[in-house]
Amino acid sequence: MASFAWSPLRALMKKAGAEIVSRAAVDKLMDYLEEYAKTLTGCALDIAKHSGRKKVTAADILLSIDNRQKMKIAISLI
Repeated sequence: MASFAWSPLRALMKKAGAEIVSRAAVDKLMDYLEEYAKTLTGCALDIAKHSGRKKVTAADILLSIDNRQKMKIAISLI
């Protein structure tokens, strides 16, 4: 079962300028977003645990996003 609803994701793609969107395109984006969300959540959970908390906060998610962006920059410099 997908973690994201198909229709709102398709509507978002259309809002971004895609006039016609295939089912396969929505499915691929859905798969990518699900994996990205799992990765960010795992990182945010590590941050929360390191801070002695069980609750993942918006700040943990933002820090996870920032960390991933910095990793991409560092990797591109290699």
